[in-house]
Amino acid sequence: MACVIVDRAVYEDGHRRDCGDLSEELERLRASGDPSCFLWIGVKDPSEDEFDEVETEMGLHQLAVEDVVHGRQRPKVELYDDTVFVVLKPLRYIDRTSDIETGEVMVIVGDHFVVTVRRGELTPLASIRADIEADPEALRLGPLAVLHRVLDRVVDDYLVIDAEVATDLEEIESQVFSGDRMDTGVIYRLKREVLEFRRAVVPLAEPLRMLHTSPRSPIPEGELRLLLRDVADHLHTVLDHVESYDRLLSDILGAHLAQISVRQNADMRKISAWVAMAAVPTMVAGIYGMNFDRMPELHWQYGYPLVLILMGAACLTLFRMFKRAGWL
Repeated sequence: MACVIVDRAVYEDGHRRDCGDLSEELERLRASGDPSCFLWIGVKDPSEDEFDEVETEMGLHQLAVEDVVHGRQRPKVELYDDTVFVVLKPLRYIDRTSDIETGEVMVIVGDHFVVTVRRGELTPLASIRADIEADPEALRLGPLAVLHRVLDRVVDDYLVIDAEVATDLEEIESQVFSGDRMDTGVIYRLKREVLEFRRAVVPLAEPLRMLHTSPRSPIPEGELRLLLRDVADHLHTVLDHVESYDRLLSDILGAHLAQISVRQNADMRKISAWVAMAAVPTMVAGIYGMNFDRMPELHWQYGYPLVLILMGAACLTLFRMFKRAGWL
């Protein structure tokens, strides 16, 4: 079965040309010895059988192939001999619901080739290919330039989501501490989205640092390492913010629950005060409702109004006491 290849092209001297047979093109590029010339294959949602063509022609490591086929991997960077395998989690913020959607992109960079694999619809690869094709100088840096562009785009999207989450958090914080009533579920949902954000960002920090600092890095010294260092700086900015969002949301949730508890206590005090005031006339009315012949003031003409005055006075006294104590 043919592989689900959404796009493939050969790039020479910073320009694109159509790609013929994969094995022939790759053999010719390797024979040229020019590191700036490479083959770029874009694949979408491949199954094991469908990816077999690319696996065979590119000579990919079996562990990388398993990750590509099964998907749902953590963000990471793996080095297999002369091949670099990178897993990324692109994110998208939905304004209407304040949700964060997660996709998956994999990049395999080898000798004169790069394979980009996307799973699901949330991927920025189409626009990345168009952007880098408009920049011949970047293409002349070889297949690792594609890896940089993908990393840069994903991290730039993290910065956008970072700003959106910060805005949502400020709104929630303002609402909680202004005393307005709000749904606890709103805080919990944002905390869950921050956790989704964190899962995409945190695992990528150390592998990205390795790419621009470690002696094991396949990235040659020079422009590409500087570019990757800039991407890593942006990622660490996002990482610091995500960690602070998680802690701050926990504090806001705790404060909100404390406010609910305080309001419930205040409500219970008010209810208790009104119940206490209602209990006095209920008790007096209950006593005089027992219909015994011999009861104080039962046959006295002023007995009925006296009892009513007594009830009112008792209720008024209790009301003033509770008011002074702050219960009402």
